[in-house]
Amino acid sequence: MNDCFSKCKKKAIKGDRTVYVGSKHLPEEHVEVVVPHKYPDNRVISSKYTSWNFIPKNLFEQFRRLANFYFLCVGFIQLIIDSPVSPATSITPLVFVVVVTAIKQGYEDWLRHKADNEVNNREAYVVRDGKVAQVKSMDITVGDIVKVKLNHSFPCDLVLLSSHDTEGKCYVTTANLDGETNLKTHYSIPDTKYYQTDEDFGSLHAMIECQQPIPDLYKFVGRMTVHKNNENVMKPLGPENVLLRGARLKNTPYVYGCAVYTGSQTKMALNSKAKSTKFSRVERGLNTFLLAFIGILLTEALISTILKYWFVRQDFMQNSWYLPTIQNEKKLTVKSALEDFLAFMVLYNYIIPISLYVTVEVQKFVGSMFIGWDLEMYDAENDQPAKANTSDLNEELGQVEYLFTDKTGTLTENDMQFRQCSINGKKYEEVGGMLCEVSLTGGQSMPVHKLTPEIEEFFALLAFMSYSPCGSS
Repeated sequence: MNDCFSKCKKKAIKGDRTVYVGSKHLPEEHVEVVVPHKYPDNRVISSKYTSWNFIPKNLFEQFRRLANFYFLCVGFIQLIIDSPVSPATSITPLVFVVVVTAIKQGYEDWLRHKADNEVNNREAYVVRDGKVAQVKSMDITVGDIVKVKLNHSFPCDLVLLSSHDTEGKCYVTTANLDGETNLKTHYSIPDTKYYQTDEDFGSLHAMIECQQPIPDLYKFVGRMTVHKNNENVMKPLGPENVLLRGARLKNTPYVYGCAVYTGSQTKMALNSKAKSTKFSRVERGLNTFLLAFIGILLTEALISTILKYWFVRQDFMQNSWYLPTIQNEKKLTVKSALEDFLAFMVLYNYIIPISLYVTVEVQKFVGSMFIGWDLEMYDAENDQPAKANTSDLNEELGQVEYLFTDKTGTLTENDMQFRQCSINGKKYEEVGGMLCEVSLTGGQSMPVHKLTPEIEEFFALLAFMSYSPCGSS
């Protein structure tokens, strides 16, 4: 341990960040004002659009889709040539598709904005100059001492300073981060665990040096320097000393922590994928069929163009007085051939139904609503229905073939039910809510009406080890 401390003193952490706890420098540094680094605020932004970039960004994303780009090209062709059909026949349904999709995506993004505002405006408690102040979660800055109460989520990544427990430990659940519902124990360093009240932190002078933010939830390297008894004491920091944003405090009335990563630099935010446009397997399949039909369309237009010029050169067409322009049609030029080819392409473009894409968009939106209405996915404990953040990938759920899971409750309810056990060489099982002793001869199990001390101790330990961490209240 001493060797670890000596290495910590001799070698600085590469690319580290320095955080002054409570924005107060160490006494011997002789710094009048601590100049804050330009760290991001604690604002959460999960939305894709803003009010000023919605129209251009949404249009760009929509016309990245092959179908929309195809119908846009067809509409443009109808405007520049002597089209056999009105341009409105292609432009009107295209505008309808784009508007319906924009409304759907705008509504979904508005819901994300609404959820972000709820998180950003959630109340948080910060200790400043020995007094606790209520602030909005988005107003927390790096270096603030944050007080978190029982069953509340941590508003940012914190280094644990102290807790209600005199040993400086607390219990958290990281179900929102890694899906594990079992409680995890975190510790503060011994030099700060005695700060138990808001007033105590008014006299704390400490500095945290840690690595720059990384997405790894289980890795953290740093050290804390605490000014104590007129000298600086350095202690190493690891993952067990960090409380991550999104985790929830359990079995501990309150804890104090120093904010080290906020907003977009928290590990939870770094693990969130970029807000890019996603295409489902069904849509990619539709694009494949669309390319095939475009090939058929081009072939039809080419054959029709060739047949047209062959047809107008036949002898029986010479006396067609009702076709006064037939003589002009005989003149084959690159321009006329291209115009005729595009005209046939416009004439046959209905081989690709634009109504299909309207139907798919509406079906996706309605399907996302059914997900929220599904009672089998309703969490009664938290009064939380299932929520589809985007409807673009609903059909992907139907393409899942295999699920790989462990026993941590990531995809299950983490609900272990008692079946059988063996105590002192005797086998017991549960039948109809009663404990029964299994007959060794294969006969009927007999109910146990009186529990022996061994049975009581066994089930007490089983219940304790399956639910409560050691030392919890």
